[in-house]
Amino acid sequence: MTSAASTQQQYTFADLPSLIARMTGAEKHVPAANSTLDALWVLYDRVLAVTPATAADPERDRFLLSKGHGPMSYYAVLAAKGFLPVETLDTFGAYDSPLGHHPDRLLVPGVEIGSGSLGHGLPLAVGTALGLRAQRLTDPAVWVLIGDAEFDEGSNHEAVAFAGAAGLERLHVVAIDNSSATHGWRGGIAARFEAEGWSTATVDGRDHEALYAAYTTPHPGRPHAVVARVEPKN
Repeated sequence: MTSAASTQQQYTFADLPSLIARMTGAEKHVPAANSTLDALWVLYDRVLAVTPATAADPERDRFLLSKGHGPMSYYAVLAAKGFLPVETLDTFGAYDSPLGHHPDRLLVPGVEIGSGSLGHGLPLAVGTALGLRAQRLTDPAVWVLIGDAEFDEGSNHEAVAFAGAAGLERLHVVAIDNSSATHGWRGGIAARFEAEGWSTATVDGRDHEALYAAYTTPHPGRPHAVVARVEPKN
């Protein structure tokens, strides 16, 4: 599966700021959105096996945005890849717009979960990976993007422990670390995953080549977590 429809205008990473700028209004959660931009782009541009044409294919890769309270970068990337018309970005936050302040899987093509409540995305990703295993669908990968502050929620610690013990090797986490966790410390996110038997990599969250290398690191028999460090939240 290719990463973009052949008839779709081809956008690059350099186009994303102009796409994000089309989304105006209050409650934009700009720092939350900006922290995820590079990680999301590398995933959709070079890693995820899903396109607008295969968004309902059982063999598709699944991407779950747990850090759903700042979705502008997510919407911009989805539009750049043809999942929704670019013009839809202009309606962000409007009463009758599909693009709410949290993404809705029933309204936005390509969105797998409704998200924004911290601590929900990773447990849902674990359940998704288990469901695919039960169906003997061994090719699809499950990716979930979380924020570092989500480790203030106990549900994530339970999900990490279970996934490691279950050896969910098709499960991948991208943890955006902008030093916003109440109980976090530098290096603590990777250490938490490693303690439960996960494969981990910690990289500069703005370095696309480093992100790609971390995303594609082999991890047989284990789930994999990539900690993407970005500038601290203001």
